[in-house]
Amino acid sequence: MEQLSFFEEIGAMPSKSEYIVDKFSAGDLCDEHARQALEKKYEPILEVTNRFDRRSVSYQLSKKDALHSWLKYKEGFSADLVGQLLDDMGAKPGDLVMDPFMGSGTTALVCQMRGINSIGFDIMPISAVAIKAKANVMLYDQEEIKRLIAEVKALKLPERYNGFTPYVTITDTAYPVFNGQFIQYSSDWIKTADFDDIVKNLFTLAVLNSLERCSYTTKSGQYLSWDCRSDKVKNANITRKEQGKKLLPEKFVRKEILNVQDTIVTELEHILSDVEMIQQQCEKGVTAEIDYREKSVLYQLAELEDDCLKGVITSPPYCNRYDYTRTYALELVYLGTTEEGIKKMRQDLLSCTVESKTKVETLRKYYSSIGQEERFQQIYDIIQSNEAFTEIKQAMDKRKDNGDLNNKGVIRMIEGYFTELAFIYAELYRLCKPGALVAFVNDNVRYGGEVIPVDFLSTSFAEQFGFKAEKVYCLKQQKGNSSQQMAKYGRVALRKSITIWKK
Repeated sequence: MEQLSFFEEIGAMPSKSEYIVDKFSAGDLCDEHARQALEKKYEPILEVTNRFDRRSVSYQLSKKDALHSWLKYKEGFSADLVGQLLDDMGAKPGDLVMDPFMGSGTTALVCQMRGINSIGFDIMPISAVAIKAKANVMLYDQEEIKRLIAEVKALKLPERYNGFTPYVTITDTAYPVFNGQFIQYSSDWIKTADFDDIVKNLFTLAVLNSLERCSYTTKSGQYLSWDCRSDKVKNANITRKEQGKKLLPEKFVRKEILNVQDTIVTELEHILSDVEMIQQQCEKGVTAEIDYREKSVLYQLAELEDDCLKGVITSPPYCNRYDYTRTYALELVYLGTTEEGIKKMRQDLLSCTVESKTKVETLRKYYSSIGQEERFQQIYDIIQSNEAFTEIKQAMDKRKDNGDLNNKGVIRMIEGYFTELAFIYAELYRLCKPGALVAFVNDNVRYGGEVIPVDFLSTSFAEQFGFKAEKVYCLKQQKGNSSQQMAKYGRVALRKSITIWKK
């Protein structure tokens, strides 16, 4: 759990100096001049703010919002944040705003409510279900949803039913028997049930939002964390005992593993309540297009036309080793993703895990295939010329040689992460209209005693491609370090930032 600073405890605004890094390399092992230069250059536009807080840039605020709470997507940001940023960019009905990493679709949905068109990308199929469900909020027949709820309540497993929801290696034994069987039975039932397609999609969303609470797992950073009541943990302990190894700890991911039928009904009742309220309060005449594409943003932006965007509001996966294909494995498998499909998706996502492989040659071939090889080379050369990025890569290599990295894949991940993001920054500059604003939510990180200023490094790339750095909003709740890093290198405060760039 992150500790509150003195300033947070008393509710006061800390000095900006508290958020400027004075030591990037623990023990002065590596050169840090280029990173120090970034701190000096961008300190004038750094603003420690009360305008946004940790809830604004996470799921915590959205989980209480009507519509936006329909998918418990912990990596999302709040509707309030999107609304404030849309106001800042002066977005009006008919404008086009992009979210390159759509997630649960908060940017698109807030835009839709304001009559603003949006476009975005995400390769996780969970996004497609959530965005379709939310985008159709004004179209639902409330009586049909009530009928769906009644029929789900009345569902009964046939005697001697032996169907069970599919699983892959990392989700094997995730559910109690009844839950695993009911998920499969109800999934087969909804396919042939007499409901509109958009209402069937609501059912799918309700199931997705129920899976974790009805399983022996919980999302835990890089992996799924398992309950000691699961067969996976029980069987592992039998093997460990036979081998004379220490048993896995008695860990409970939640007090009660919920009944999946009851939980799906509860989710549908919550959705119905929101639909009733929204349809009553919102104007039906307000319409806007949501152009969602279940594709990688890396291989889409280069084909869009110049000067089409009023602005961009997004939060990419953070450079923190979190593996979304593992933490959302239950949901992915329910939607039909296979073992091989999950492995492929892990590589197709923005490089943010130690398993990520370089995409440079794939990007080169893609640009060449659309007749833009020269543009690829221009962008790539600019990336390689960034002094702070070069310094960070050299520092990571030195930390590896010094035995400070617990996985050498961190080096490849960091290089891939910023290279891929920089390609996106370059294309966004081309796509934005003059005067357009771009807002990226991200966290700074630390590996092997080396601080990586994600916010300032990204801003330096953005400027290289033509953007003007307008503001870096820093949340006064700073991010903590891992216990391992603090024990070895001491604590360094890491900024949580919203970078604002203008074309």
